[in-house]
Amino acid sequence: MKKIYIIILIILYAQIGFTQQDSQYTQYMYNTVSVNPAYAGTRGTLSITALHRSQWAGLEGAPVTQTLSLNTPLRNERIGIGFSVVHDKIGPTQETYFDAVMSYTIPTSDKGDKLSFGLKAGGHLLNIDFMKLNQYVPQLVTADNIDHKFSPTIGAGIYYHNDHFYAGLSVPNFLETKHFDETSDANTETSFVAKERMNYYLITGYVFNLNENWVFKPAVLTKVVSGSPLQVDLSANFWYKQKLTLGAAYRWDAAWSAMAGFQLNDSLMLGFGYDKEITDLGNTSFNDGSFEAFLRFEFARKLDKIISPRFF
Repeated sequence: MKKIYIIILIILYAQIGFTQQDSQYTQYMYNTVSVNPAYAGTRGTLSITALHRSQWAGLEGAPVTQTLSLNTPLRNERIGIGFSVVHDKIGPTQETYFDAVMSYTIPTSDKGDKLSFGLKAGGHLLNIDFMKLNQYVPQLVTADNIDHKFSPTIGAGIYYHNDHFYAGLSVPNFLETKHFDETSDANTETSFVAKERMNYYLITGYVFNLNENWVFKPAVLTKVVSGSPLQVDLSANFWYKQKLTLGAAYRWDAAWSAMAGFQLNDSLMLGFGYDKEITDLGNTSFNDGSFEAFLRFEFARKLDKIISPRFF
């Protein structure tokens, strides 16, 4: 057990000691408003999504993430608003992000092309219980616990979309906040805890109508963080009769994923995802992979406003 937890400590200090990365999702395409605020309201209805991710199942102290988001267009359909909460836990650390988002959409052609601009603002709470580390490795750290350390967040994004294509660029947080142990003194070995880094996201995808029953959507998510490896997610999803979604994804040099979604009725969608690491960590006997589940509820659109089904 100690060996497993030491692995988590190495991962933890690689994360908070040098660069702080945003939470990771396999099914990001159903949680886009958490990545890009310009997405708010673009689905044309009130959309509420809850997602849970357990990463590296079987490994004690591994990351666990929950998100809850909602977004909706206002009456003129050019303004979108929303709210998101992300709770991330890894080892002795807990982080909570809460953000309000707003978007403004401009039609760019008579064929349905639109360009949306989004802003988000909120806050981040950081908790670190160093006593949990000392339970496994005595006297590893002597710093005082960090409780509800608050820092503001400000982000922005742009999102171009029509009925078949979308592309977006966003930075969820521009503020590179440094977290310090304010109670430290000259006798404390370490006062620096973590530094937030800007995460740059580029998302794009295209919808191909194969026939009257099947729709195919390849998509790419690219995440760039200073001081961390480039992350590229390649995914391919098939949509059958607007009811069943089946897909697979590859995270470059990191993991393979499988996804399935079920449109239970006009308002409710349920989805599942599974990741298998292809790194040395993924080949260990105590790592059973990563699991995701999401639930999305949307108020049914009025029939006179439906032009074509939305697959993103």
